[in-house]
Amino acid sequence: MAERADRQVTHRSHVSYIDKSREYYEASGYDQPYRWAAFNEAPFTPLTKPLAECNVAVITTTYLHHHDSAHGAPATDKVVYHHPVADRPERMFTSDLSWDKQATHTDDPESFLPLGALTALVEDGKIGQLNHRFFGVPTEYSQRRTGLDAATIGEWCAEDQVDIALLVPL
Repeated sequence: MAERADRQVTHRSHVSYIDKSREYYEASGYDQPYRWAAFNEAPFTPLTKPLAECNVAVITTTYLHHHDSAHGAPATDKVVYHHPVADRPERMFTSDLSWDKQATHTDDPESFLPLGALTALVEDGKIGQLNHRFFGVPTEYSQRRTGLDAATIGEWCAEDQVDIALLVPL
């Protein structure tokens, strides 16, 4: 294959998020560089019943779309939430999040909130039921906040007797 002159790169062409995060923290005057979350143990548990009998909940990292913003203005009061599956949103608010907006889009909520696909699995008998509400954990760049939100989602899953929590991040 012939090399193309317009593709000759003398430096990395990808963004090193680890380096960029550390540089941001250092430039912002933080005492410690950013520390990436690491877990020696994950709280996974084997299923105690067949998948076809399980109550499955969906957790998304997007937020309910509540305004139109051509400029991607951040939503305010982003907090962990739950929403009835029966009231499926046609759109979700994603404009304020960082993703390659030129290479892809978020016009299809099913790609990050697969309620239709899970409903089809229920109808096919593959899973027992789709939980009556889905949960949202808006993107937050704080490990402390993420831990608090996870505890809230855990409580809601226990209330609903959820067997499987499916995290579908954007």
